[in-house]
Amino acid sequence: MSFFETRGLAVGYNGKTLIRDIDIALEKGGILTLIGPNGSGKSTILKTIARQLAAIRGTVAIEGGELSAMTVKELAKKQAVVLTDRIRPELLSVREIVELGRYPYTNIVGRMTDEDKRIVDDSLELVSVKPLADRDFMTLSDGQKQRVILARALAQQPELLILDEPTAFLDIKHKTELLSVLRYLARERGVTVIMSLHETDLAAKASDLLLCVKGETIAAFGTPDEVIKKVPIEELYDLKKGSYNAAFGSVELEKAEGKPKVFVIAGAGFGIPVMRRLQRERVPFAAGILFENDVDAAVANNLASECVTATAFEPMREEHFIRARALMLSCEEVIDAGAPIGKLNEYNGKLLEIAKEKGLLHYD
Repeated sequence: MSFFETRGLAVGYNGKTLIRDIDIALEKGGILTLIGPNGSGKSTILKTIARQLAAIRGTVAIEGGELSAMTVKELAKKQAVVLTDRIRPELLSVREIVELGRYPYTNIVGRMTDEDKRIVDDSLELVSVKPLADRDFMTLSDGQKQRVILARALAQQPELLILDEPTAFLDIKHKTELLSVLRYLARERGVTVIMSLHETDLAAKASDLLLCVKGETIAAFGTPDEVIKKVPIEELYDLKKGSYNAAFGSVELEKAEGKPKVFVIAGAGFGIPVMRRLQRERVPFAAGILFENDVDAAVANNLASECVTATAFEPMREEHFIRARALMLSCEEVIDAGAPIGKLNEYNGKLLEIAKEKGLLHYD
């Protein structure tokens, strides 16, 4: 039996099913992230799991116990929820907001024990808001408020943490810190995390399992590698004006179409800034000769009109040189990105010599 399970779950509003056949099994201390386009139903699934929406059919269970049978207080000790709804508490400090997370454990008058106060301090520290503890919550930025609400959830010491777009409003520093905190909670404290993210690159890196939400049924459920192979990101998000680079977990913008005007001689990552600059300037370009496992090749395959590639770990062959030379001489300009020339890529040195002789060569 898994720690968290849904069986035959269908979710929606007013008795109308939005997504059906949701079957999830998640072990204790695992992180599951829901990904999918806006409006696909990620928040609806999370609200149903959190018992803020009634399931249309099916069950949600923690350690074999159905959530529908738990009292509010029992549920508050099992799970904590951070949704995208804004809260507007008046005249409460950051510490007082976080202390609200201890209410399932306090006595009838809500008195905080020394242990409760220690847990509140620990929660503030974990999400880097302890220096703000005495500030009025309403004076904080959106990103700071987001971290305070997370601290309140952590103060509940839940076994299950449900988060809807927790990285919204956060800068890159606090995004990575927050995801590191979640990994720490999962690994060291056994907290099970279910969340939604729009950043597919972060979702793939931070999660044990992904759930692709698109259409009336779940498009895929499994490890990040399994899911991205089964449902390409371009297909999941109907991406037309760009591409998703699975090797880097990043999005490349739309390539410049047309006959290449520039030929980029690159390799070992030296060409990536050049190629992205040409894309921004909407200049169609070709690239080569690149080994198929080179990081430059991963980007060139998304951004270049044409790319001449060679087998990895083997010397470039004359056929690669002939093709690259013809392509290079059809261009108006050749850019040397500065990649070192050695025995395996010596044909690129010959291309540079020809480009210099023809007056085509420019250095980046």
